[in-house]
Amino acid sequence: MVDKEELHQHMMADIEKSVKRRAELLEQFEMLDEDGYPTEQCLEIIANWHWSDPEGWFAFIKEYWYIPSFGWREADVPHEFRENKIVHQFQISTGGWSGNESIIRAMERNGMMRHFNWVQSRRGGHYIFEIYKVPDVDVG
Repeated sequence: MVDKEELHQHMMADIEKSVKRRAELLEQFEMLDEDGYPTEQCLEIIANWHWSDPEGWFAFIKEYWYIPSFGWREADVPHEFRENKIVHQFQISTGGWSGNESIIRAMERNGMMRHFNWVQSRRGGHYIFEIYKVPDVDVG
């Protein structure tokens, strides 16, 4: 039998570890280099962001995305096939800029976030992600 309390404690420890590491990197390092490219520390944060906070993940990524006014659109849209369901959709394009492409590669390394949020990739560096809300589970 699965011990829900143990799973919850394990998840909370993972979240704490992720948040602590992120804070260390943000405090000690710049997220962009002198040419405006994301640093290894920035990419590490993206690759290791805990899956329980997709809103924060996308907000962080957008902060370091080159020219978000061109290559970043987001909106609440109807779910593709679930009637009466709304998802928050991100349509992002790299614009061919290698800094944005390195961010996409870091996003791909975050397996849980990719699994939960990736919808589509298209030729030319266009990606679609959606956030699905997972209801809180009472572990008590």
